[in-house]
Amino acid sequence: MNTVTTTDGAQIFFKDWGPKDAQPIVFHHGWPLSSDDWDAQMLYFLSQGYRVVAHDRRGHGRSAQVSDGHDMDHYAADAAAVVQHLNLRNAVHIGHSTGGGEATRYVARHGQPQGRVAKLVIIGAVPPIMVKTAANPGGLPLSVFDGFRASLAANRSKFYVDIPSGPFYGFNRPGVETIQPVVDNWWRQGMAGGAKAHYDGIKAFSETDFTDDLRAIDVPTLVMHGDDDQIVPIDDTARLSARLLKHGTLKVYEGFQHGMCTTHAEVINPDLLAFIRR
Repeated sequence: MNTVTTTDGAQIFFKDWGPKDAQPIVFHHGWPLSSDDWDAQMLYFLSQGYRVVAHDRRGHGRSAQVSDGHDMDHYAADAAAVVQHLNLRNAVHIGHSTGGGEATRYVARHGQPQGRVAKLVIIGAVPPIMVKTAANPGGLPLSVFDGFRASLAANRSKFYVDIPSGPFYGFNRPGVETIQPVVDNWWRQGMAGGAKAHYDGIKAFSETDFTDDLRAIDVPTLVMHGDDDQIVPIDDTARLSARLLKHGTLKVYEGFQHGMCTTHAEVINPDLLAFIRR
């Protein structure tokens, strides 16, 4: 398997497809999934002549189920380890949900000084911060994320059926037909990872404040979000992120939900391509 070992000993699995001299696109997946969640995008951009790279976050997918380091600083450093191992330059980084936070921190803290990053895209992403605080009154109450932890600890397998069957893809909306193979694939990816990593990751994606990271980013950034996202509500995330970015562009998809990269790949992929080529 393609792996890189981080400075604290975690083995990170990655995929690296396409011409080595082509512009690289690096994908950062959401919680609690793996790089497999980017299949529709990786195959599409491979067909467009790009080099496509994606890794499994520590404790997720085929990466090592380490006990510690399940926080955004480690996530970003792990992504940097993959980038450095492959010596990627002029890369476009694309992150979904938790991966949007990871990509944001990576670009702000690891990617810009070395000229490794050309552009950034965050899709249905968690920045600036999800949880409700005195400084973020529009966020979700901590009790929401405590509920996630309780459900995961009680029956992780059932929880990983309930999420994609319901709000993640909008299958709980009236008139929306559940696509069972999509639900099954979500469950498969989730159960391949480790419970400890996923449990700790809830704090990482909900309580990390990316405000300073967003302000520090100096590359063109596309913020894509569905206005019916029930997992990461748009008003307290994408709309705020776009205002904090120096070169941010917000693109809102009417009626689209959190998992729109899967259910609406035929819309999302060409929009990504247009931004990358711009």
